[in-house]
Amino acid sequence: MEIQENRDSTKRMLMYIIVFAITMLFAGFISAYIVSSMGQYWMHITPPNLIIASNIIIVVSSLTVWLALKAIRAGAEKKSLFLLFLTLILGVSFAVTQYKGWSELDGMGFGGKILETEAGKKGSWNRLETVLNNENAIYGEDYEIKVDGQALIFDVETKELYAPNDSLKRVPITNEVEVLTNSSSGYMAVIIVMHILHLVLGLIYLVVNIRRVNDGVINTENNVQIEALGIYWHFLGGLWLVLFFILFSV
Repeated sequence: MEIQENRDSTKRMLMYIIVFAITMLFAGFISAYIVSSMGQYWMHITPPNLIIASNIIIVVSSLTVWLALKAIRAGAEKKSLFLLFLTLILGVSFAVTQYKGWSELDGMGFGGKILETEAGKKGSWNRLETVLNNENAIYGEDYEIKVDGQALIFDVETKELYAPNDSLKRVPITNEVEVLTNSSSGYMAVIIVMHILHLVLGLIYLVVNIRRVNDGVINTENNVQIEALGIYWHFLGGLWLVLFFILFSV
């Protein structure tokens, strides 16, 4: 019994170490993103409904994985298996809504592209000009560019930006804004890609545990794997909510 408890404790500790390592990794990139954006114009993007829906889905999936752990500890292994399957469905749904939501933003010009260079393929984040000239992105509804909390004025016909206090649109500042906007977007692109990678790993780990429960390897007496899965899954959901706040609220 003592040996089993030590093994369980080691597995929990290992998962906490993994979570801590991922936290430090993301903290570094997020800090770099924020610091590199200081003194610049901030583009505030309105999140698509699908991305908002993904927030709800990931929170519900966190609840189902917690209920799965509670069920298997109570001896309800079939119920636990069902809840893990439900978590998998929610996890895939989260991935789908995220993909469609980001595709919608990409259609408005908020995204990147792959360029062919002499050194090979290179990723490049879209310039502000791409967004300003995109007919699918409506200024004031889909996005705004702010400085000191005030939104810039945008002329739809000339595609020029003006300072908040330049209501007569005398001096365009589009070139200045172009230089001082989105220079830190590369960091966020890396963060998003990394989050997708960790989501895929989480889904794989979830499938492995579903199979173990179905085979009886994980049961009422041996269920620390589900607990470790829960730790990772709760962390993954919390991480995305932090990224959502930074992307769409800050």
